[in-house]
Amino acid sequence: MGDPYQKSSLRDTFESLIVTVILAIFGTTFVVQAFKIPTGSMEDTLLIGDHLLVNKFAFAYPQGPLARFLPYRKIHRGDIVVFKYPGNPVDAQEPGEHFVKRVIGLPGDRVRVFHRQVFVNGKLMAEPFVRNSHPNELRPGDDFPPLSWGEMEGATPTWQAEYQNYVKDGQIVVPPHKYFVMGDNREESWDSRFWGFVPRKLISGRPLIIYWSYETPPDQYEQTSLSDRFQQIGSMLVHFFTRTRWNRTFKLVH
Repeated sequence: MGDPYQKSSLRDTFESLIVTVILAIFGTTFVVQAFKIPTGSMEDTLLIGDHLLVNKFAFAYPQGPLARFLPYRKIHRGDIVVFKYPGNPVDAQEPGEHFVKRVIGLPGDRVRVFHRQVFVNGKLMAEPFVRNSHPNELRPGDDFPPLSWGEMEGATPTWQAEYQNYVKDGQIVVPPHKYFVMGDNREESWDSRFWGFVPRKLISGRPLIIYWSYETPPDQYEQTSLSDRFQQIGSMLVHFFTRTRWNRTFKLVH
């Protein structure tokens, strides 16, 4: 005859495990999401190798009967957002990949970039967070809208074909329910200047905190083979303490 106490203990352990899994799934689906910065497009605000927790409550697309009870807030100009790339099948980039950029233009805003200076609704924007990687030369996107798409190396065919629909008086007008975003590292950012607006429904959250930051080669995101992964894990185990950026650990993102 079995021990009823042991059976009860096993059942409690199993139930606790199930509850933990459910809470973890709920948390990663609706509350927070882990996100790694693979490129330098947001330097020096976010560095390659920064590992973030993204607040999915803040900017999740409000829908369904429970939307009014959840702590959503409107997206403001200057907010950093995580979103799915609004790609088109004819473009090179795969739709659905997660990007992180800063909101420059809200719906209805008129945006213009002239010699790297950003004007919104005719006013020069103060942007102390911007990094210019090539200060002594003009690069694609330093003037936008462009006089010629020959100046915009990397622009997608879809955006080139449709952007003129949004240009008025030499400015790009952000349509309803969409946003114009740019990276802080302007000369190294592939953003709305090159592929267009971000629909509201594709914005999934706001970076909250850097929980870990590790010095990472700029091209590591391109190294995706199984052998590359094993080498990266081995390197991290060996250099964990020396290459971790301890001064960035638990740093709030803004």
